Amino acid sequence: MIRIGSMEEKYLDQTEVIEKQNFSEPWSRKSYEDFLAREDTIFLAAVEEETEELVGYIGVLTVPPEGDITSVSVKNTCRRLGIGTMLVQAMLRSAEERGVDTLFLEVREGNTAARTLYRHAGFEDVGLRKNYYSDPTEHAIIMKRTKK
Repeated sequence: MIRIGSMEEKYLDQTEVIEKQNFSEPWSRKSYEDFLAREDTIFLAAVEEETEELVGYIGVLTVPPEGDITSVSVKNTCRRLGIGTMLVQAMLRSAEERGVDTLFLEVREGNTAARTLYRHAGFEDVGLRKNYYSDPTEHAIIMKRTKK
């Protein structure tokens, strides 16, 4: 059973491992420590209850009424189990509770799975950042969701 809740410092080592698996330019553990300490963020963890293993996370920087999703990641061996959807839905509820009704994110143009996930959550393509990502170089699609 997967539990979604606030990120805790005890999961940051696991966050760093997942980050390195999934991103060519991963955030450091220190970056996540700093993010966790901020008052203007939402940082949620998906944890396997039985083992206390971190299987995913999502982070949002909030400046109500807007927010920017900074990171969404699911452990490679746990993909396609609905964890990303669970994280996004929990984040949307948390954002709304904080007065955030418009959210933005950037996603790799070629990341079809993530773009589909975000579209199902109500995000729409609103722009393009050319050559935003490196290793490999790729455009970012800017997506936006406004609470209806």
